[in-house]
Amino acid sequence: MDPAAEARAARTRRRAIAVAVVAVVVVALLGAGVRADFAPQMDLDAAVSEAVYAGDDRAAFLGGLLEVLTAPGSWVFRLAVLLPVVIWLFLTRAWPSFVWVLPAVLLVGPLTTLLKEFFGRVRPDFEGGGARYESLSYPSGHSSGIATLVTVSLLLAWPYLSRAGRRWAAAGGALLVLVVGLTRMWLGVHFLSDVVGGWALGLAWSLAVALVLGGWPPHRLPPRVPFPGPPGAEVAGPPRDGPP
Repeated sequence: MDPAAEARAARTRRRAIAVAVVAVVVVALLGAGVRADFAPQMDLDAAVSEAVYAGDDRAAFLGGLLEVLTAPGSWVFRLAVLLPVVIWLFLTRAWPSFVWVLPAVLLVGPLTTLLKEFFGRVRPDFEGGGARYESLSYPSGHSSGIATLVTVSLLLAWPYLSRAGRRWAAAGGALLVLVVGLTRMWLGVHFLSDVVGGWALGLAWSLAVALVLGGWPPHRLPPRVPFPGPPGAEVAGPPRDGPP
């Protein structure tokens, strides 16, 4: 790698580390506010929830639409999208990408659950919203899930996209993250700080795993390396000069 490329890679790595650290700080500060029952945060959460909640008596069509829009944040959707990618990385023996994508995809859910248990926040008390669930509220699992899905997808696709393609992909991913987060509040199952904390958690987790396990900077996958054939099989090689 030439010195200019190395300098660019170092700069992007520092930026990624900075973004991950800021995201971790956001998760910690909002979580501390939840644990301490910090009045300004609690008041804002309550006001936003009351303002955006779609209502206990919302139309069936609206409820169904919100459930569809919130689905990309679920673990089922995340696995449906990224598990084929993980399998493909395994089959093509793209180990550097495989070893960071797999834990990023599979472990964000358990990590979110652990944090929910630690912070212990009860969901919004709407009869048609959070009151239907026994699980806890902070951080939002759908929000952390969609942030992870979008971040991992962008990191994998980034080297293959043009400059314009990168802008469109980033904008589309940000819109999807925003919509899923908003639906959690429209459905009355999460507070604003749950959603923001979930977004920050998904971003921090994805970047941290990529940075630690070799997924940063984003890079093209190496050419496919075939699995070895059965014993005695010939391995294809460069053509030889002369007759066989």
